[in-house]
Amino acid sequence: MGPPKPFPLFRLPFLAIEEAFKAMHPFEIINFSMISKRTKTVTKHMSFFSKYSIGIDIDEEQQVSVVGPEYTTECVYIFTSNEEMNGKVVEEGDWDDMYELRAWKYSKNPVEEWMQLLKHVLDIFKKQSIDSFTMTMDAFVDQNVSIIDFLKSNVKSVDNCNLYQLRDETNVDDHNAYLLKNITISSKLFLLLDIKNNNFNAKIPKNLKELTILESKWIGYERLLEIDCKSVTLKNYKILDEQWNLFFKKWISMETNQNLEYLELDNRDLEEFRDRVLHDIPYEVVSEEISRIVTCRYNPAQKINGGIDIRRIDGKTATFFLQFTGSEESLLMCIH
Repeated sequence: MGPPKPFPLFRLPFLAIEEAFKAMHPFEIINFSMISKRTKTVTKHMSFFSKYSIGIDIDEEQQVSVVGPEYTTECVYIFTSNEEMNGKVVEEGDWDDMYELRAWKYSKNPVEEWMQLLKHVLDIFKKQSIDSFTMTMDAFVDQNVSIIDFLKSNVKSVDNCNLYQLRDETNVDDHNAYLLKNITISSKLFLLLDIKNNNFNAKIPKNLKELTILESKWIGYERLLEIDCKSVTLKNYKILDEQWNLFFKKWISMETNQNLEYLELDNRDLEEFRDRVLHDIPYEVVSEEISRIVTCRYNPAQKINGGIDIRRIDGKTATFFLQFTGSEESLLMCIH
């Protein structure tokens, strides 16, 4: 018996070839597309790639991830400058029936190779947007601008954007502003950045589903009026009580933040908040003995006891109450 003959994949009808592709995980699809121009052309003709999503992560290592249909499979390419990690592959499955495959590749220039792979992946999967984009802004400071310019040229938009900073002493204010100016974010923005300049002039996207700023000292009253997102979380802000008073008056008269459905702020005493912020605004204090169901962020049937209500001129009600979010108690405003 001689060696097995290669399978004549290209002699099959197109529908049969497509079925063969559906059985591949994303690594196999990408590797197949890199064999030749012909395999790349065949790969790009697949009709089911709209069910896949692309994610990127720029930290001490750079990642490109492809998530398969209905989030059942995730394959992650990781570029590393650690030569000992080259060729390492880790397979994992979790309680949610998600199969994850992670593969490391050593590179002397990981950022450049990351760019090349991402461009190839976007091309073969026919994607113009990134589902998830995470960037640690002080991981590769010298290459931040080139990374942002690359994304601006190759990506139409980013659905979910998460920006972090590891070292507080590093000033990356200009790079953060440059990214927010040049990258279109369509759904969610999460910022955990140590902004040095209180007059930080960054473009905040409007009409987001979620905006979370955990170090928001740079968000002043005028900037607060410009925010117009469904869910807003602001922590460690410097907005004064009298400015919150003016904000809620403008919200009641529908002069600002008309898309707002959820607002989360630092923890504070509810009675103090009522006396210092709502003192000249019509409000209703609801007894703690009264339970209500309100729509609040992820939970369409949030049960609360008591709270303080204010009403907008169109009849919508905003309820203020305290609740633990994560590991801390926060002041929440849910509009229903």
